Amino acid sequence: MTTPIDHAAAVAAETSRFVTTVRTADPATPVPTCPGWTLSDLVRHTGSVQRWFTVLLRQRLQEPPRSRDVELHLPSTPDGYPAWLAEAAAQAGAAFASVDLDAPMWAWGADQHARFWVRRMLFETLVHRVDADLALGLDPDIDPVLAADGVAEFLTNLPFAAGFAPGTAALRGADRTIRFTRTDGDGDWLVRLRPDGFGLDRQAAAGADASVRGTAADLLLLLYGRLDRSADRFEVRGDDELLAHWTANSAF
Repeated sequence: MTTPIDHAAAVAAETSRFVTTVRTADPATPVPTCPGWTLSDLVRHTGSVQRWFTVLLRQRLQEPPRSRDVELHLPSTPDGYPAWLAEAAAQAGAAFASVDLDAPMWAWGADQHARFWVRRMLFETLVHRVDADLALGLDPDIDPVLAADGVAEFLTNLPFAAGFAPGTAALRGADRTIRFTRTDGDGDWLVRLRPDGFGLDRQAAAGADASVRGTAADLLLLLYGRLDRSADRFEVRGDDELLAHWTANSAF
């Protein structure tokens, strides 16, 4: 039996790694995987998202929020951002401990429970921690179990993301399929594009119009646009135009 992932503990661990990575780095360092951003922008974004999700959890909203305003308490200078990010994670952890994460709650994605926001915060933090690693010339290390969960989380929720990922409206097709297969453990995800939308098909047998095989970590970074399918680490087969269409319209 697979041990459930402790998403709350993983948020704390990934944030700690993020803080360690950027603590002594130049805040003005460009982040190539987030064009136009510096490390300072990256940390501010991640800490802001963590604080926003924490507010949502504490309020246990049952409908979409009317405002995204939240008190950020930003440091006066960028060199204070790493500690500020660590504080955001501590506040999030306190919220996780005080809220029933299995309680019903509004969420923009498929899982309408408080736990949605913990899992979403984890991958928001993890991917941006990887952005920081890459910006500093480090080889990012991603736990394969977390990475596989991140692939599933991304593909499950993407059909609901049109509000901030408008390109997904173009992910339509005449029953066209794309398969993403993990090569370093269990994990196989088939996405079906239909005339009226798209989503995971958990009943489908083997075979797809296009397929990508790679490690869980590489698949996660591919889906988030941090790797290109042409990289040697992937085995790509089938309809490349379909994959190009997916890539062009699945930006999160």
